[in-house]
Amino acid sequence: MQPQFHVCVTLGTRPEAIKLAPVIHLFRNNPQFQTSVVLTGQHREMVEQVMQLFDLKADYDLGIMRPKQTLTEITCNSLIGLENLYKEIQPNIVLVQGDTTTAFAAALAAFYQQIPIGHVEAGLRTDNLFNPFPEEANRRLVSQIAQLHFAPTTASVANLQTSGVKEGIHHTGNTVIDALLYVSGRSPKCEIKGLDWSSHRVILATVHRRENWGQPLEQIIQAWLLILAEFPDVALVLPMHMNPVVREPLIAKLGNHPRIFLVEPLDYEQLVGAMQHCYLIMSDSGGLQEEAPSLGKPVLVLRTTTERPEAVAAGTSKLVGTDTQEIVAAASKLLGDRNAYEQMANIANPFGDGKSSQRILDIVHEFLA
Repeated sequence: MQPQFHVCVTLGTRPEAIKLAPVIHLFRNNPQFQTSVVLTGQHREMVEQVMQLFDLKADYDLGIMRPKQTLTEITCNSLIGLENLYKEIQPNIVLVQGDTTTAFAAALAAFYQQIPIGHVEAGLRTDNLFNPFPEEANRRLVSQIAQLHFAPTTASVANLQTSGVKEGIHHTGNTVIDALLYVSGRSPKCEIKGLDWSSHRVILATVHRRENWGQPLEQIIQAWLLILAEFPDVALVLPMHMNPVVREPLIAKLGNHPRIFLVEPLDYEQLVGAMQHCYLIMSDSGGLQEEAPSLGKPVLVLRTTTERPEAVAAGTSKLVGTDTQEIVAAASKLLGDRNAYEQMANIANPFGDGKSSQRILDIVHEFLA
């Protein structure tokens, strides 16, 4: 059967690659679609790890990554490269994911060519334009020019309607659950030199967002040190972001602690293994807020706002901000009160059932047909 429709999936960062991998697989296995995968190169090594894990290959790579590149450079270089590429391959629809600069640039490039846009994970909002920055602006802007909006939750559907989107809204669940269930089913391991997972209650921590750079990060670091001083059976595993603005203070303040394990970024399979074996998660990552409930792990969110309030409302995560004492108090409750821990750990995941990618394929097919 000759493909009827040409779908172009454009991505640039690791979270996009993880959340789009199950979508790409389904489209590539469907003979009615020709599927092109385009990398902008906003991230490099981390995206390649995910592509290898899911046995995916890119058809095009813009290779825009440069040391210390600015948001303006990422946007402009992506926009120019994608304009030329979309003119050449002429897809029937462009799929983008989330709220990255790549997603915004790809949607804008498609809009300029009058190519329909499908937005995976649409409708997330904090209602604070500068927090997170630039993600809140990116996702709002994509919503205004997309034709198909794949909303992960009913709250996301409501956010889109409130923001003036009238058509093309579909409640699909989040594709990250599809990806998580695929990888966790393979019983992944996460081996870290010097760490015996069974002899400690391990906190898995990540921190990278721009709004947490500087003083907020210093406060988070101090909280971790206080938590480990209070609970001698607790260890901290901290995969460090590549950005030196984040890495340098972490190494300077935490590098010599015997129960703190600063490691390079984990590939997605290792990260899922770490989530399965840890006791709780402390992070400013959006993706971990979505994934952890499926593995029964409470999440303390190191942010003052979240575009995933469903997790907070359900009770699977708690916003603790970046104040040292508030972080310590919240962690101490989960580490010291088993009932409080169990209440958070045993709540159903509000973000999906593992069938989101199939819903997206069906909706795209109906739209194009």
